[in-house]
Amino acid sequence: MTNSFSHENQSILKITQLKDVVAGFSTKNGGVSKSHFESLNTGLHVHDDPEDVINNRRRIADFLSFPLESWVCAEQTHKDRIKKVSRLDAGKGATEYLTSIQDTDGLYTGEKGLLLVLCYADCVPIYFYDHDKKLVGVVHAGWKGTVANIAGKMIQRWKQEENSAIESIQAVIGPSICENCYVVDDYVVDQVNKHLHKSDDKPYEEVSKGQYRLDLKKLNRQLLLKAGLKQEQIHSSSLCTSCHSDLFFSHRRDRGKTGRMMSFIGLKEES
Repeated sequence: MTNSFSHENQSILKITQLKDVVAGFSTKNGGVSKSHFESLNTGLHVHDDPEDVINNRRRIADFLSFPLESWVCAEQTHKDRIKKVSRLDAGKGATEYLTSIQDTDGLYTGEKGLLLVLCYADCVPIYFYDHDKKLVGVVHAGWKGTVANIAGKMIQRWKQEENSAIESIQAVIGPSICENCYVVDDYVVDQVNKHLHKSDDKPYEEVSKGQYRLDLKKLNRQLLLKAGLKQEQIHSSSLCTSCHSDLFFSHRRDRGKTGRMMSFIGLKEES
């Protein structure tokens, strides 16, 4: 698995594969939050000081040259709802969580000057770009969103509603928890198996009775392939949010008392 992200600075990892797009993932470093949110917490919903979170977000906005007024954020609920957004949605959830787009785990747009933003602390960020239609999108895929096939549904939506050609779409799987750090039970594996054929390479390994290491990145790659993408259209990060305690918050590792990183993707305004 190659690493599709490069360090822009201590706070930002940029995606290297997507041209003409501002896209990447934040780290936990370079912010002002305190205690277990130290230091670049971007989540407004985790009981951090809201002013500190907004300060952190403004730092990222300055790095990216995308002001907070151009951000579009969602109230993520671990489901499969995807929303197409426009300039009318600019600023939603950027400085106040209650104004986020409700009950949504996937965003996309064809409009320039908008930054699509979602938050994470182990779940899988998956980025999408149609270079012909100039569409960008991102989804938040924990195990529930993954088995609901939110990644495949973004591909289906673009094909059906945006007339995207499958060969013009690229997907990037971002930093998230690795299989060595993510153990799940029979119930979760039963949900995973509903999406796999018996001949498919299983993205999990039983480590004890009823306990399995689950590779969410691998499972999402398999679902993207089932949606029609080819291997060369899918790029991945090798970074684990739990292993790399120097870079990332992790809900599992930190036992729930932790901050959030953010994914971001947008089409730049022409200068």
